[in-house]
Amino acid sequence: MASETTGVSGLAARYAAALFDLADERRILDEIASDLRQLRAMVQASPDLLRLIRSPILSRDQQSKGIEALAEAAGLSPLVRDFLAVVARNRRLFAVPAMIEAFLAELAARRGEVTAEVTAAQPLSEAQLAALNEQLRRSVGSGLVLKLGSRMVDGSIKSKLQRLQLAMKSIA
Repeated sequence: MASETTGVSGLAARYAAALFDLADERRILDEIASDLRQLRAMVQASPDLLRLIRSPILSRDQQSKGIEALAEAAGLSPLVRDFLAVVARNRRLFAVPAMIEAFLAELAARRGEVTAEVTAAQPLSEAQLAALNEQLRRSVGSGLVLKLGSRMVDGSIKSKLQRLQLAMKSIA
């Protein structure tokens, strides 16, 4: 018998895959990922929003109106607004956090990114960060984005290309 968690993750993966395909087709993956990160932060910061998406007591109409007002006020893209409207209409808002994680995981996999979590007893020095970055790069390969608390070390191909593009613009 499948567990409830497996059911939610399967449901979330299907919805996330549909959103991913639409965003990819429209070439707005980064915009959608940014909106979803913003939405994830709002859900994590607001017990009221969490209650809105999880409450079985609220009607479909109440949930739809609430999530629509939130999406508009937050300035989310039309695709994310439409996606949330469909999710609310289908009474699946409870799975939105898992949908966000599934979308972001698919995007990271597509880009060849791997997530590493490092825990240290004290803040790392720049030399320690560089050594850790190099060790992880050797273990994992390129495309490394390392997050240590609030600090981020980005060695991904995309950011290297962006830095190169900025350097070329400043020379011209």
